[in-house]
Amino acid sequence: MDVLYKREDDILLIEIAPQAPIDHAEQAGPIVVHFSPEDEIVLIEVLFASQVLRALVEAGLKGRAQLMLSAAAS
Repeated sequence: MDVLYKREDDILLIEIAPQAPIDHAEQAGPIVVHFSPEDEIVLIEVLFASQVLRALVEAGLKGRAQLMLSAAAS
């Protein structure tokens, strides 16, 4: 597996099977998953990666803070 960030395009590429052929792709929001003819994941693209990762980190930190507050209140 290889991970590559293209700063100029703000895309994070996660190559699961770099040698496998890509047959089709499906997109859900900023995530594009490329599949082989056998429906195995070949490549994952995260579009607007800096925004997506920032949002994930912030959500994770908020969730962690809420868990810590809940534990402290118990």
